[in-house]
Amino acid sequence: MTALRIRRPWRLAAEAAALLVAAVVAFPLYWMVLAAFKPADEVRSAEPRPWTLRPSLDAFRRVFEQQDFGRYFLNSLLVAGAVVLASGLVAFLAATAVTRFRFRFRTTLLVMFLVAQMVPVEALTIPLFFLMRDVGDAVPGVGLNTLGSLVLPHLAFSLPFAIWMLRGFVRAVPEALEEAAYLDGASRARFLWQILFPLVLPGLMATSVFSFISTWNDFLFAKSFIISATENSTLPMALLVFFKDEGNDWGGIMAASTVMTVPVLVFFVLVQRRLVSGLGGAVKD
Repeated sequence: MTALRIRRPWRLAAEAAALLVAAVVAFPLYWMVLAAFKPADEVRSAEPRPWTLRPSLDAFRRVFEQQDFGRYFLNSLLVAGAVVLASGLVAFLAATAVTRFRFRFRTTLLVMFLVAQMVPVEALTIPLFFLMRDVGDAVPGVGLNTLGSLVLPHLAFSLPFAIWMLRGFVRAVPEALEEAAYLDGASRARFLWQILFPLVLPGLMATSVFSFISTWNDFLFAKSFIISATENSTLPMALLVFFKDEGNDWGGIMAASTVMTVPVLVFFVLVQRRLVSGLGGAVKD
């Protein structure tokens, strides 16, 4: 009883600290949604208040009345979806290769994956611009002013993290399971897709969340590579409409940002069950 009494205050303190941190982290999101529903005069008020008694949908109306907003939304979905699927497939195969097979320069390759994550994206934007320009001259559909110019860079930046993370999931699958599958007559391809793939699916879900969020929220590549073909712009570019010389429409900016956040939350809800699933029961007794 004494030990329980001693531990309980510490546990309450830890829970209170966790709630405080969660409130601090969630407050910007709350303020964004609040500003999206506030009327224009309250948004521009010199005395901001963390509530509103006159919620309004005018800001959302201005957002959806913007020309080509739906097209920008679809472009963002296409780019993010392509990056998630391609990075997941390539990362799964690459992680399996560097974990299950022995070959020269394997350690060097793994170190290069880490080095690639250390390079700032901003430092590579200009070289990538010229690379996309040259690739577009040789391969139509992936050069500047195309959605391919957004998919390829994000795929390149997502793969190192995805491969490094999936490597741990592949390594966690016992080699005895692979040997048992071969003894039962399973081919390498069948083991790869019917046994190994379902076991590392939690890792794939985790990497897909990272890939989706980084691609969905991208502004730098969209601004740099989509120059004149505005029909291929993505959703972050739509925010520029609300930045004006006579004054920024902060209500519209917050409403558009709220709309942009919804697909991320939906995607996370769809995959969150897989994030916590483990590898239990993989090996039969």
